[in-house]
Amino acid sequence: MYFLNINKPKGITSFDVISKLRRRLNIKQIGHAGTLDPLASGVMQIGVSKAAKLLDYLNSDKTYIADIRFGYVTSTYDDEGEKIFIAKPDFTKDDLVSCLNLFIGDTMQTPPKFSAIKIDGKKLYSLARKNIEVEIPKRPIKINEIKLLDFNGDCARIEVDCKKGTYIRSLAFDIGQKLECGAYLTDLKRTRAGVFKIENSNNIDDDVLNEINPLDVLNFEKYELNDEEYKRVICGNFIKTEKEFKTEKILLTKNNKLVSMANLSDNLIKPKKIFEGN
Repeated sequence: MYFLNINKPKGITSFDVISKLRRRLNIKQIGHAGTLDPLASGVMQIGVSKAAKLLDYLNSDKTYIADIRFGYVTSTYDDEGEKIFIAKPDFTKDDLVSCLNLFIGDTMQTPPKFSAIKIDGKKLYSLARKNIEVEIPKRPIKINEIKLLDFNGDCARIEVDCKKGTYIRSLAFDIGQKLECGAYLTDLKRTRAGVFKIENSNNIDDDVLNEINPLDVLNFEKYELNDEEYKRVICGNFIKTEKEFKTEKILLTKNNKLVSMANLSDNLIKPKKIFEGN
């Protein structure tokens, strides 16, 4: 089992990436963390074989480079939707920087109606395609930092460092609302997801895909099992320890392979997910 750092190209879905990898690797159990829209590109965290069960434990902070056009809005909040003119942009670079700073920190955000979020068990994009209007509740998000990389009056390029669950399309729309001229996303690239960076990523058609050992990217303390402890753990039994840990979740290892994700309770280590060192 291992992770892959894949650079998704524009024009295909995240599911397309998984389908191609399943055919190429001849492995059915493959998953990903953090869906990218077809019009977006960049880093995808891929879990192969039993590593697919570990995707939720990866660091989920992300960095994006986003291109925004001002003066218009679209139903999809990106270049795919029909463009509606709102107003000619009339603000300075300093005005834009001040606006961007308003979104840094903990805020509430309304997701786009063309998204995979479910309302009453139905995905929003399915409802939107049927012209069914529903109230979309706001969700808490956190943006750590926004940098203005370029600005020419009608368009801007920004870099956004944020927590999981932040929609950059909604951010572009909200920026346009604050500036009273409308805005939508014209391009989006995810340059980082946790410790997975675009400069270290593979294209899906590369001859060699770099396999990432889960132990190198999961940010938990490790405990090396002896032979007797290993036998107990792979049977689902707890083990005792006097060692002190700073985290409640522990990676149980054997010969530099992940055997189990375990929970610590008092002096007992209880296996939660078992991988048998494979």
